[in-house]
Amino acid sequence: MRTFAIFTLGCKVNQYETQQIRELLERHDLTEVDVTELPDLVVINTCCVTHTASAKSRHLLSQARRRGPAAIVVCGCLPVAPGDELTATDKNIHVVKDRSCLGPTLGRLIGTSRATPDAENLGPSKDTTSRTENDLKVKYKNDLCAPPELLPIGRFRGQTRAFLKVQDGCDGFCSYCIIPRTRPKVHSNPPDNVLAEAAALVTAGHKEIVVTGVHVGAYGQSTVRRRHWPAPENQHLAMLLERLAHIPGLARIRLSSLDPADVTARLLAVFAEHDNIMPHLHLSLQSGSDRVLRRMCRPYTADEFAAKVELARQFLDRPAITTDIIVGFPGEKDDDFRRTLELAEWAGFAKMHVFAFSPRKGTAAARMPEKVPSEVKKERSQALRDLDHTLQSQFRRRFLGQTAQVLIESTNGRPSGRAERYFTVRLPNSAGRADKNDLVNVRLLENAADALLGVPT
Repeated sequence: MRTFAIFTLGCKVNQYETQQIRELLERHDLTEVDVTELPDLVVINTCCVTHTASAKSRHLLSQARRRGPAAIVVCGCLPVAPGDELTATDKNIHVVKDRSCLGPTLGRLIGTSRATPDAENLGPSKDTTSRTENDLKVKYKNDLCAPPELLPIGRFRGQTRAFLKVQDGCDGFCSYCIIPRTRPKVHSNPPDNVLAEAAALVTAGHKEIVVTGVHVGAYGQSTVRRRHWPAPENQHLAMLLERLAHIPGLARIRLSSLDPADVTARLLAVFAEHDNIMPHLHLSLQSGSDRVLRRMCRPYTADEFAAKVELARQFLDRPAITTDIIVGFPGEKDDDFRRTLELAEWAGFAKMHVFAFSPRKGTAAARMPEKVPSEVKKERSQALRDLDHTLQSQFRRRFLGQTAQVLIESTNGRPSGRAERYFTVRLPNSAGRADKNDLVNVRLLENAADALLGVPT
């Protein structure tokens, strides 16, 4: 094999793992091409967090099959999802249900692992086996040439901001979420490994790193369930951030999504002490109603969420608080939704990601009664999106006339990028040369429909 293409669906963790796959294949002299160039190998890194994501994953597989590559590898979350959502019978389709077997599977396909002729004489050793959907086994025993591994990444192609996975797995079992069934093992990358990988990304030219994971707040723990932690608060994430902040040349650090209980005074003190940790917290609210939160099995109340927002404001100057909200969860009444609107308005979210509830087979919520009619979900979703538009504009307006540092992410049309508090800033074309990945100090002059407009200082 000489060429490959990769499709990626889903979260930052999947995007990080795609980069691992890319670098493994490139280390073995394969060249990435567009799928229209008929690559020898197609890798589909799937998502199944919703039925829509599962359908998109299957659609990509169907498209790839029609192009007739020598091999298709299907990995990610869909192959390990419960049920029979993925069926593949062609001999060239290899479905990886165990993530530890992804490297060996790719290695066998690209011909990098060779069993020795006298393997039987080398004594007992562990077998590594991957059974694909078409019942083909990929097996190694006593290889002198070890199977390829998915190693730490050295760059993040196509993005100014590099995602760095430090944690994987969740055993929290929120009632709407399938992830504990697809990534049940909770584990973390040791701090020294994280620091080395972050330093390599900086050397490769990345100025901003987004620290990510399935449940980042559980970094350093073997479970996300706090009642099983040695202490009520997790200090490991704060200590990791403290060390990351001292990496030379790392201009910006962000955290991906946190639960409210992950926000502690210790963590916020680290934010406040280091200018290169952005004053931006993504806290997943999901609902402003305690009744709905209990049905969701979320480990906090609306008042506890509000208290964490207040705590962040005590430590940080006008922090950007962004969030996720699910609309139309089973049993959500008009009063429940009103509470969500009121809490969102009080919090002054810098951005809300609004999702209409969609039942996911294999979760407790899919079996719950009191379904909310689709037209009600649409109305409530629109109401929240209208509020989101207003709140975003109000948040940006607070910074008019001030200077922000903008990381340029696009130079198509007007140069644009993200400020420290994550809102978009656009520069005029006549403002001088601004290249992708530049950090530019910008005077913020005008609040447009979805961004602030400014000029370099």
